[in-house]
Amino acid sequence: MTLTEAKVVSIESLTPFVTKICLQPTHIAPFKAGQYLQVVMQENDKRPFSIANSPEAGEPLELHIGATPENAYAYEVLENAKNSGVLTLEVGLGDAYARESDAPMIIIAGGTGYSYAKSILHHTLAVEPGRDVCLYWGAKTLEDLYDHDELTALSNFNSKFTFIPVVESPNDSWQGKTGWVHKAVLDDHANLSQFHVYVAGRFEMAAAVKKDFLPKGIEPDTLFGDAFAYI
Repeated sequence: MTLTEAKVVSIESLTPFVTKICLQPTHIAPFKAGQYLQVVMQENDKRPFSIANSPEAGEPLELHIGATPENAYAYEVLENAKNSGVLTLEVGLGDAYARESDAPMIIIAGGTGYSYAKSILHHTLAVEPGRDVCLYWGAKTLEDLYDHDELTALSNFNSKFTFIPVVESPNDSWQGKTGWVHKAVLDDHANLSQFHVYVAGRFEMAAAVKKDFLPKGIEPDTLFGDAFAYI
């Protein structure tokens, strides 16, 4: 873990409720794909966010923050970034980082859990180009899947990558999968014993994944997610 100050390089709205912040650390701050950082608000107030970019990209640290005034925990971080232009970070935390393997990979993301998924996805495609990777990304509406077009284009270009969007509340024109994102995985895979699965989303989603996936043959040591340390 590295403690560093970081300059706010850019702030961009991805949806009315999700904001991308790019941060340039003043010190080298190594991390593994799938790890997170903590924004240090005060000595005893540190707030975790997944790092969305892959470590080999050599880019500023990218965060996707879902924040509204009603969600003070994240909103205060966003306001601090806008007002101060500098954040104090602890970088390189978490054990649910990407492992190299011959096993096919499934990544499951709910909402802004996509930031965790994005880091692992792009890292794996870069360092393990022959590995099969499938991303299931679930959200309430299609508009909440803010990287939908880019991921669709990437899946069309790369035969090793499959993107499966899942919408909870679709409009009449939606032709894809609906409902809970982890149920979409179960619809497609009756047996999960051959897969490595990475999960990011609300604790309730992670708990449902653990409950429903273990009977489908997956080993606990090939089911990755920071939430599993608490449930």
